[in-house]
Amino acid sequence: MPLLERCTKSKSGRSIEIGTHERQLHEARLRFTNPDLRADYRETRPKVERKLAHLTSRLHGGRKARVRGLAKVSADFLLLVVPHNLTRMANLGINPFESPNVVPI
Repeated sequence: MPLLERCTKSKSGRSIEIGTHERQLHEARLRFTNPDLRADYRETRPKVERKLAHLTSRLHGGRKARVRGLAKVSADFLLLVVPHNLTRMANLGINPFESPNVVPI
């Protein structure tokens, strides 16, 4: 038998552990068999991946923190993300200052 060599030689046999999130992973895999969900995922995922690649490119410095401390890193990342979001809104023709959901600072 070709698979016999891959069997364990241990006297106590073999044990496996199932992760704590295995049920959630299984349910997500079942949901992903829905053709509508797969089509929506394929349509939006490349756009998200492209934006993440832009943010983590060397030009923007998104791969490594340039400051120390969670508050400073968060503020630095916001300074990195805001121009991207404003550019996207401009491309979509959205004026953030005319939106009813925007609260002036």
